[in-house]
Amino acid sequence: MSESFQIRVITTLEGVEPTAWNGLLTDTPINPFVTYEFLYALEGSGSACAETGWLAQHLLLETSDGELLAALPCYLKNHSQGEYVFDHGWADAFMRAGGDYYPKLQCSIPFTPAPGPRFLVPQCEDRKTRMAALAEGLKQLCARLKVSSAHITFMVKDQWKLAGAQGYLQRTDQQFHWINDGYKTFDDFLDSLSSRKRKNIRKERETALDGTGITIECLKGAELTDEIWDRFFVFYMDTGARKWGQPYLTREFFSTVSQTMSERILLIMAKRNGEYVAGALNFIGDECLYGRHWGCVEDHPCLHFEVCYYQAIEFAISKGLKRVEAGAQGAHKLARGYLPVSTHSAHWITHAGFRDAVSDYLVHERQHVDMENKALTAHAPFRKNEKTNDD
Repeated sequence: MSESFQIRVITTLEGVEPTAWNGLLTDTPINPFVTYEFLYALEGSGSACAETGWLAQHLLLETSDGELLAALPCYLKNHSQGEYVFDHGWADAFMRAGGDYYPKLQCSIPFTPAPGPRFLVPQCEDRKTRMAALAEGLKQLCARLKVSSAHITFMVKDQWKLAGAQGYLQRTDQQFHWINDGYKTFDDFLDSLSSRKRKNIRKERETALDGTGITIECLKGAELTDEIWDRFFVFYMDTGARKWGQPYLTREFFSTVSQTMSERILLIMAKRNGEYVAGALNFIGDECLYGRHWGCVEDHPCLHFEVCYYQAIEFAISKGLKRVEAGAQGAHKLARGYLPVSTHSAHWITHAGFRDAVSDYLVHERQHVDMENKALTAHAPFRKNEKTNDD
């Protein structure tokens, strides 16, 4: 790359010191999904590995002496499952034209549609230079492996702009996030809503809990026992089998993250007649609560809304967190106080003709996402509808 930088590609995190990797994360607030502990749990548990179609190809930017300067989590993939930024149409079009779309490179956190940094670079004078070196190194890795493309998904906006300046195609999509407007209690949040929406949320909470015999437990730290994880895994497997056909995460993954980062986990469980019947897994960032997985073995009206949305909001308010990110998609979240925001991804396509065709498509897609976000924001449930999506 230069006299001072070199890029090394590794197929496992085992050779990287956790303190060196986490030392790159000097940006605040901390996103738990880019930590060594989370990424290694995915790899070590057999959730993201060659056998599941996620072969690590992590890019490390180092000095000539081997000092770690920056990193880019990356995987060689032979499918598009578990990504939440859908490129199936691109794959079909390229293959119909006689090309081989797979394998491809995917720079993301496997099975985790949560925006965050992808170029892991500490605060330093040459920060942009290091990020640009990673972006260029990813292009070179595409050429070396002779793959069709590289995709950096759920990026923070400044890194997305930098990738665009490096020639990557820019894409946007939509999520719904709850924003803490300085609320002290859940009732403060309700008071900010229109009367009809406020009454609807109260009715949903009553439907979920009053007279049902259901109680809610919020579990953290030492409360996350193997027995608890065994029960939650039943919920996860049921939802995963229905949504994707094959759940992505192994049972070992949950035990691993519980051992290495339990202070970053919030498990919200619903109990009836002494048995857990539903639950939602959340990860706690410095400023954000990230809702990740939900499952149940009994169907109860509005219980999903209570466990996944309203309990998450209550926790965020109690801890002074700035927002709740409840995962991919879901316009139904709007009525429950979650606002539309744009998510960002960057794409390097090696075939010039295909790259031009995708570029043209993305111009119109970005416009559509922006228009839809503005339209949905205009119908947000707040009394003084002055909240806006991202700038």
